[in-house]
Formats: sequence, C-alpha cells, structure tokens
Amino acid sequence: MAFIEKSQEIDLGLIKAKTQLSAGALARKKERDQELAAIFRGQDDRLLLVMGPCSSDHEEAVLEYARRLSALQERVADRLFIVIRVYTAKPRTNGDGYKGLVHQPDTAKEPSLINGLQAVRQLHYRVIAETGLTTADEMLYPSNLFLVDDLVSYHAVGARSVENQEHRFTASGIDAPVGMKNPTSGNLSVMLNAVYAAQSPQHFLFRGLETETSGNPLAHIILRGAVDAYGKNQPNFYYENILELLDAYEAMKLANPFVIIDTNHDNSGKRYLEQVRIVRQTLINRAWNPRIRQAVRGFMIESYLEDGRQDEAEVFGKSITDPCLGWDNTVQLVEEIYASLKK
Repeated sequence: MAFIEKSQEIDLGLIKAKTQLSAGALARKKERDQELAAIFRGQDDRLLLVMGPCSSDHEEAVLEYARRLSALQERVADRLFIVIRVYTAKPRTNGDGYKGLVHQPDTAKEPSLINGLQAVRQLHYRVIAETGLTTADEMLYPSNLFLVDDLVSYHAVGARSVENQEHRFTASGIDAPVGMKNPTSGNLSVMLNAVYAAQSPQHFLFRGLETETSGNPLAHIILRGAVDAYGKNQPNFYYENILELLDAYEAMKLANPFVIIDTNHDNSGKRYLEQVRIVRQTLINRAWNPRIRQAVRGFMIESYLEDGRQDEAEVFGKSITDPCLGWDNTVQLVEEIYASLKK
C-alpha cells in the first residue's frame, strides 16, 4: 500500500458544536432557504446569482467581500437573489500549490486537517451570522458533506466530479439545491444523467453505511463551457446551445427545469472581464426567447475584492486560483442585471 495512515481521530460532531447558528441566524437562514427553493420551483421569478471568490482562501478577505455583497443584496432584493460562493475545498486544477482551506487554513494557524475543517466551519458560520447571506460550496469530497450540511444552502458538483456516482447519489439525499456542471468534455448527456440520478431515489453505500435517499428535485444544470481535444475553449452559453439543452432536458422529463450559466471557466477562457459580455449576451437571449427566459434563471459569477489573480496571497482580496472580477466591476455588473429586469 502506498497510503500513509494517520492515527489522529476526527470528531466532526465536536467541530460542528463550536459553530452552531444562534436562533436568530438560523431563522434567517431557513427563511432564505425557503426563498431559494421557491426560485427553483418557479414560484419566485427573481434571478439567482451565485457569486464570490473562485476559492475562499482567506477568512477576513471573504468576510469583507461578504459584508459588501450583503449591502448590495439589500439594494437589489426585489429582482435578484444572491448566494455567496464560499468554496473552501477547491484546489488548483493540477493539484500543485494551494489545495483549499480544508487542507491549508490561514497560515497563522497550525496547518493540520482538524484546523482546516474548523476553518471551513468558521468561515461559513461567520458569513451567515455576521452578514445574513447564505452560502454555496462545492461538494468536492462527498464524505465531508456532514461537516457543512447545516450551514451550506447551495451545493455544486464540479466538471471533474459530475460523472462520479458517489457525488450523484449523495446529491440525491441533500435537502438543498445542487448544481451539476457539464464535464470538461462538454458532453450534455453526462450532465443530464447526473441530474436524473440526483433527482431519483437511490440506495447505496455511503461512509460505510447502507443509505437510502428520496431524491432531490432541486438538482439542476450549470453550463460552464468545455475544452476540445486540442485544448481550445468551447463556450456553451450561446442561443443554440441553450435550445439544444432544453430539448434534451424536456425529453428526459426532469423536474424543475433550471439552468445556471457559469460566466467564467471555459465559457470565458478564464478571462474574467468576459463574464460581463457573457451575462449581457444571455440577457439578450432571455429577452428574445420566452423558453430561454423561463429556464435560464441564474448566473454563477467569480468575483472578489480585486480584479484578476495572483500566485501567492500578497494582495488582500485577490484570487489565488482563477481570476475574478474585482468589486467595482462586480457592482456595475449586478446593477446592470438588475436594471435589465425592470418590470
């Protein structure tokens, strides 16, 4: 065996006990969770924005961003519903360097897995308790779900995990929206089959236990673009892409058709300012075609305090993974979306 076993026992219950929401914060979260579910069921016509840093690597920078975003949410709440990305497990794509807050908590702390897990809980907890926003995270490791299941309001399954049956089956037991990204190949059937599996009851082995789920009708699609065999970006947010997807969605009779456009990654070629153009083009498509307007109900936007990215955490609030929109550009984009939805 090439694995090196560690003897340290991790008690998730003890870690969770230190960061339980107060009655007031919990009531606020439940209220927002109900609003979010209503959006996915088509009972609330507000547009969903899942936005924030590519990776939440620094507690104080994320909290400063969350405070600003909370104030912005108050100004646009009648037309937009914002969930903040607090992606704590996300590493760099090739596995080098930064591996996510779970593995690399703030450098001032002792770098242990327990401290990393505590840092994850602490960050979600503080965002909710201090700003009133609710959070999204990527389910990179299904076995870590119980660490944040009481805090996270929106879960995403990434392009490299969407074909994995454990991710799909775990999503079927989550009582919250779960977005399934298309794989890096762009294969729509893989993504649609993932949504089908997540919406269906499942019976499987999870964390050593026989598990049954009732299915998650709030599982849905995130289009993030693709890469062809030559490494070239293939965006999939265009008008024809959406109509093709909706035909397949309806043919499979999936519940609550809902599509989120990921404005970065292979849709933008990680050119962060292109996110603005992608949003604008999608808004035009929504205005032109009622079918698209009914199904394309959200954007996933990578945004932080400062424009771009950096290799090392030197500039406060600047991404150390994928490049993000800075705060000024973020405000302009959200206000533009808001204005386009004027009734």
